[in-house]
Amino acid sequence: MRRLMLLSLAVLAATPWAAWSQTPAVRAVEQVDLARYAGRWYEIAHLPMFFQRNCVGDTTAEYTRNADGTVGVTNRCRDKNGDIDSASGTATVVEGSGNAKLEVSFFKPFKGDYWVIGLDPDYRWAVVGEPDRKHLWILARTPTLPPETLQQALAIAKSQGYDLSELKYTEQR
Repeated sequence: MRRLMLLSLAVLAATPWAAWSQTPAVRAVEQVDLARYAGRWYEIAHLPMFFQRNCVGDTTAEYTRNADGTVGVTNRCRDKNGDIDSASGTATVVEGSGNAKLEVSFFKPFKGDYWVIGLDPDYRWAVVGEPDRKHLWILARTPTLPPETLQQALAIAKSQGYDLSELKYTEQR
């Protein structure tokens, strides 16, 4: 009886670990050329997040390479009153990530993970997420993406385990 109880406890203890370990970790792309990645990106879609709660459209992100090796980040969006809201921060490349993983800080000392998980070979669009799968952005160099290209980007997010049921599409004027 004691042996059966111990075996049952061992199975119960291993079950959550087994379920968790079946979800593969989010994978960033192998390499990002920061010189090519720099510039303006238009948000095509995103998973809702607190810092974007007042944004209703025209959301962009501008990336610049800084002399110290960091990346400048400026996010802009239009609010419901038609005003432009802006936030600037700094991103640091995670060592050994091929520039595909960044830690972004808009309010020191808080940092957020910014992983490029999908990237067009010509840098026309990108899929950016976090390893906890709570935040996701589909970005493009143009305000819209052809439907087949958007489907390709969404398929990358789905294959990485992101729940797209709450995905919001961004109005770009």
